[in-house]
Amino acid sequence: MTREHPSVSEPDDTDLEVTKPKDWAAGVPGVYHSMKPALEKLGVIRTGKTMLALNQKDGFDCPSCAWPDPNHRKAFEFCENGAKAVTWEATPVIIESDFWAQHSIDDLLEKSEYWLGMQGRLTEPVYKPAGENHYRPISWADAFSVLATKLNGLKSPDEAAFYTSGRASNEAAFAYQLFVRAFGTNNLPDCSNMCHESTGWAMGQTLGIGKATISYDDFAQADLIIIMGQNPGTNHPRMLTALEEAKDSGAEIVAVNPLPEAGLHRYKNPQRVKGIIGRGTPIADQHVQIRLGGDMALLQAVSKKVLAAEAQNPGTVLDHEFLAKYCFGLEDLTRHLNLLDEQTVLEATGLEEHEIDELAARYLKADRVIVTWAMGLTQQKKAVATIKEIINLLLLRGNIGKPGAGASPIRGHSNVQGDRTMGIWEQMPPAFLNALEREFGFEPPREHGADAVETIRGLRDGDIKVFMALGGNLVAAISDTNAAEAAMRGAEMTVQVSTKLNRSHVVTGAEALILPTMGRTEIDMQTSGPQFVSVEDTVSAVHPSWGKIDPVAPGLLSEVAIISRLARAVLDDKVKVDWDGFEQNYDLIRDHISHVVDGCENYNQKIRQEGGFMLPNGPRDSRTFPTPIGKAILTVNDLEPVDRPPGTLILQTLRSHDQFNTTIYGHNDRYRGIKNGRHVVFVNPDDLAELGLIDGQFVDVHGVFSDKIPRVLRKFRLVSYPTARGCAAAYYPEANVLVPLSHLAEGSNTPVSKAVIVRLDPVEADADKAPNAARNRSGAALPS
Repeated sequence: MTREHPSVSEPDDTDLEVTKPKDWAAGVPGVYHSMKPALEKLGVIRTGKTMLALNQKDGFDCPSCAWPDPNHRKAFEFCENGAKAVTWEATPVIIESDFWAQHSIDDLLEKSEYWLGMQGRLTEPVYKPAGENHYRPISWADAFSVLATKLNGLKSPDEAAFYTSGRASNEAAFAYQLFVRAFGTNNLPDCSNMCHESTGWAMGQTLGIGKATISYDDFAQADLIIIMGQNPGTNHPRMLTALEEAKDSGAEIVAVNPLPEAGLHRYKNPQRVKGIIGRGTPIADQHVQIRLGGDMALLQAVSKKVLAAEAQNPGTVLDHEFLAKYCFGLEDLTRHLNLLDEQTVLEATGLEEHEIDELAARYLKADRVIVTWAMGLTQQKKAVATIKEIINLLLLRGNIGKPGAGASPIRGHSNVQGDRTMGIWEQMPPAFLNALEREFGFEPPREHGADAVETIRGLRDGDIKVFMALGGNLVAAISDTNAAEAAMRGAEMTVQVSTKLNRSHVVTGAEALILPTMGRTEIDMQTSGPQFVSVEDTVSAVHPSWGKIDPVAPGLLSEVAIISRLARAVLDDKVKVDWDGFEQNYDLIRDHISHVVDGCENYNQKIRQEGGFMLPNGPRDSRTFPTPIGKAILTVNDLEPVDRPPGTLILQTLRSHDQFNTTIYGHNDRYRGIKNGRHVVFVNPDDLAELGLIDGQFVDVHGVFSDKIPRVLRKFRLVSYPTARGCAAAYYPEANVLVPLSHLAEGSNTPVSKAVIVRLDPVEADADKAPNAARNRSGAALPS
């Protein structure tokens, strides 16, 4: 096993190349870009052990997304991004002890996310004392002692916040929330606060449950699938196979997105002959190129057309039996939508009337409809109301609780949904807390804790003094980068449990700890034998995950072991929990889960069934709706289009293809035609002309908000791109600096990263950069 560090070059955009975007996804290039880095970095044996076990029933769950697994698995159940994620985690390259003496915090602050991640796996605890500028190795015992002393010295448990990313397993998440609540706080922010929190609020208030109301098999049974604010070609590539199967069965697919995405245009399935030597499968039958923030208006317009069709042909359009038996609020919704102004809809959506008519006609002729969405919807100001409008549209024709139909939020991180099920939420309901009290004999705190944004504010204001993260990269992931980093530096201590370095390790409090942990790919050997963990995917299927390769270094602890040892050090005998037993045998944790978490009864038995088990879901399984009135609720929501002042654009942040959340695998975005750079902003060519700008020009991107605080991206290159008129796009986390901490979705408190008002100011390119960077799509030099 090699431990030599690869040469890590830092692209500075001087060699940025822009070519024509792709109009198809995957195919042979997808296989090549999956396997080439794996073979180069892991070797043949390590690659085989990981890739052949990825998403298999006796293997490990892919860490790159929460897409569900089919019942009948293929030999290769991974995608390009899954292969990249495994290669990134399973690398044999490690950070040696002398790294910390060679690199000060100030030095590491100058490095990019890409460089930090490429340094290799973390293998030993390190500690930065107050007043020092270097981490230094520390023993596990001393690390837990330092942290326990700090936590127990706080005036209140609420002076600490405990963040969780979706990489944590169900077992780790349950143990973590138990420790935090036994410590005495509900400050449990997590990555859900920044992604699908809006979904949880909207679906919880209308259906009584914040999860998908479909299973994997429903896609192949649908007549129509509407995909909103989502790019499966990059973010959930295995979803394309499910969409191809739906097309094979006769389904129509509509893509609603400001950007044309390659995967939604055409899919070349590398496991089919026509995906290798043919043209592949056309996916979207209609691309509705929505203006950013216009989704709510579009949904209301379609619902209004459904109601109008019912008025013209009474008794033939709406599912009256379903509405009468299971729903409430139809009359109020009908009155409200009758007042919807068509011109307002057209201005809000940027669409022509015939485009909306076409979508409505597709919906009206389909008996079974799935609407699926991701961050393009959840990170809008009116996100909660927009998702409520999805539920309205589905309920009108009974598209909840029948095969091939339902609501399908697509979670991004692999176990973000499972973490929430296990209690990682600052607002867990009383029933869960009561069950926790019965099981462990202590009174959990009842006041709501701080979410991700409130945690940053608490750090800023001095109310939160210790920040601990079980995975993730909060300072890079959250909005208002400069404010977030300043807040984190105000902490008395920051603690990161991680596999590899990222920005959150170098933006520290006065004291800082890094606690290295095993990856999901690695064999977790405890005193009772090898352990497995479990995860929940985006359709509520829970299944086991077994590591398949030896840990990258001796002495690494699992997440469960880290939590258990920390709990012993902090809590001593405060609560009667067998933390030693938790670490030695995860079955003990699962036994407690079965007593506390609804739907997880007999957890140890059910998780050992082939493929795991499905959590109960009332709306999906029996058309039962656990709302306060026991029915699904049709809601009335006031439309509020995004205002775009003259001379500005509406910008969204998004991932590149060489990226998973804030983890940067490389500096290419193959499907969008970007190579060797990330400092670009995509703008419609007509908007460029209207603003007096040209493709390839350099601009400063200024956020335009009422608080007047300067927020700017310096010297980004314009890329002429067929996005919706009036809209623009740039990569995150770089563009997060433009999003104010106060720019939040109503109700869910999710940062609004899909409606950032920006101004583009031309700047001169550096002389040594201009010849290479200022190129148009044909490769010709731009005029100066």
